[in-house]
Amino acid sequence: MADKTFYITTPIYYPSDKLHIGHAYCTVATDTMARYKRLCGYDVLFLTGTDEHGQKIEDKAKAAGVTPQQFVDNIVTGPRGVLDLWKLMNISNDRFIRTTDDYHVKSIQYIFRKMYEKGDIYKGSYKGKYCKPCESFWTESQLKDGKCPDCGREVQDAEEEAYFFRLSKYASRVRDLLTDTDFLQPASRVNEMVNNFIDCEGGLQDLCVSRTSFSWGIPVDFDPGHVVYVWVDALSNYITALGYGNDRYHDYEKYWPHAVHFVGKEIVRFHSIIWPAMLMSLGEPMPQKVYGHGWLLLDGGKMSKSKGNVVDPYILAERFGVDALRFFLMRTFPFGSDGNFSNELLINTINVDLANDLGNLVSRSTAMVEKYFGGSLPKTDAAEAVDSELLALVTSLRGRYEAQMEQYQFQNALEDVFKTIQRANKYIDETAPWVLAKDEAKRDRLAAVLYNLLETVRICAVLLTPFMPESAAKIFAQIGASAAAQTWESAAQFGVLPDGVCVRKGAAIFPRIDAAKELAELEALEEQLRLAAQGPQLELEPYETERVDFDTFCKSDFRAVKVKACEAVKKSAKLLRFTLDDGSGTDRQILSGIHKFYEPEQLVGKTLLAIVNLPPRKMMGLESCGMLISAVHKENGEEKLNLVMLDDAIPAGAKMC
Repeated sequence: MADKTFYITTPIYYPSDKLHIGHAYCTVATDTMARYKRLCGYDVLFLTGTDEHGQKIEDKAKAAGVTPQQFVDNIVTGPRGVLDLWKLMNISNDRFIRTTDDYHVKSIQYIFRKMYEKGDIYKGSYKGKYCKPCESFWTESQLKDGKCPDCGREVQDAEEEAYFFRLSKYASRVRDLLTDTDFLQPASRVNEMVNNFIDCEGGLQDLCVSRTSFSWGIPVDFDPGHVVYVWVDALSNYITALGYGNDRYHDYEKYWPHAVHFVGKEIVRFHSIIWPAMLMSLGEPMPQKVYGHGWLLLDGGKMSKSKGNVVDPYILAERFGVDALRFFLMRTFPFGSDGNFSNELLINTINVDLANDLGNLVSRSTAMVEKYFGGSLPKTDAAEAVDSELLALVTSLRGRYEAQMEQYQFQNALEDVFKTIQRANKYIDETAPWVLAKDEAKRDRLAAVLYNLLETVRICAVLLTPFMPESAAKIFAQIGASAAAQTWESAAQFGVLPDGVCVRKGAAIFPRIDAAKELAELEALEEQLRLAAQGPQLELEPYETERVDFDTFCKSDFRAVKVKACEAVKKSAKLLRFTLDDGSGTDRQILSGIHKFYEPEQLVGKTLLAIVNLPPRKMMGLESCGMLISAVHKENGEEKLNLVMLDDAIPAGAKMC
């Protein structure tokens, strides 16, 4: 099985926020490749995961008032988090690694120490430019217009004690790997890496691989004041998940020689220069391939969580179906180039390719078998010249498809499949089964035409399985294809469906979408999400224009009061009755119309602020001696009220001044 073993990985995603459609694009592509290889009979291991350390995570957790571990747990395992998204998108990963996993931590400490003991890691002092969003260090010459060359954002001056990896030591070997092999694809990425990072002014620089200015990372076990820099931590996941440096797994020897990394083009530098150099230092073999795909662009710019221009794959999958979204991502954008995403393009692709072409072919073919043969189709050999073009296209389809898939050209593989589907729809018009059905003498010919259509559908469905697994299964069920008729081997054979195959026409697999209606609803939904991301729309009470002189203000007696008891006032929906300790030795009663905002039990024991020298007044027959102080505003048109609550260390009766 050595030549039929395949290991494929996504990058591990940074859980600083919910994932967007760009992350789904890479993961669906990796899943499609894994499913294709399994279909071809390979022993596949598919890895994805999350990169959970770093200063940005530490800062975000602090801002959210939680620990870094709690923060990443919420993003990864919480509702509609990373794991939920991959389950929704039908991602078939065999393993999911988190860089906070104990076994990975153990491995990273082993790897760091091994390179240190070899002399490839040394202690020094870092002084330069640092991009926090990218977790990247840059020299002054590498900046673009003084900003990060990857994301275009501001960089910070950074200076601290750090360990460095002798990346420069491996410059010539990495250069040879890039220029003399097909290790990095597409080939267009090679010159960019060599010219910008190896043959550039100053050459390949040693890499900062530890930090001391934050603590959220894997400790360097022989120097605990340092944590391992995120890229050493993150890149090594591809081998730690196989058991390298730990005893959690034992698959390194089996899978690592057959590794392919799918990554976004913005991290090709790390995977094609730093990662190979690390492996050279460790004395380990290279992965087979690093493939740097392009970006999905929105309005001409890269999708970015920090810019707020992201598309939520949850919304699209729930509205249009998981398989439709998976198909769109692989059909529309050349894998390796940038692509412009739009809702219009998504809906048009679903309507044209899936509803009109594929859906129409399946529906018409099964409907005619039911109508003309009661759902059970005899197998005949009443061939005519008009069949030859379709059959030539179908019988050669698997070979053309395979050639494209092996080059990771998913969109071209799908193009070949859909040219065949379109040709089959044309074949229906050419053979006119409804005319043949009127002549009993042409019954064998009618059966042959419909059989040709079912076999075309079957072979196309086999090849669509890696892209749309659930929809392909529905098609197989409708055309009566057994498990043996769904295999990779069967896709190279015409005539696999047996004599008397039974079809079961079902509901439309891809209903046509009302584009105008959907676009309007999506636009409204996106506006709601945009406003929600900006925070609530606040409306404050207008400021008073009448001036109050200082002496008058000083006559107001504001005191700290402790809530001894609180209860709802009978027959009133608004009023709460407070029994308060105001420090005088005599309980004070105040009524306040805040029941809409608080339940009585929430307030007992709290320290509040009250004005106590207002004249008593009757409310629902009860006397109120003073007024509790609250803050009021409106959020999105709804009134909000918050009682002013004081530190419980303030004694009852303390005067506010």
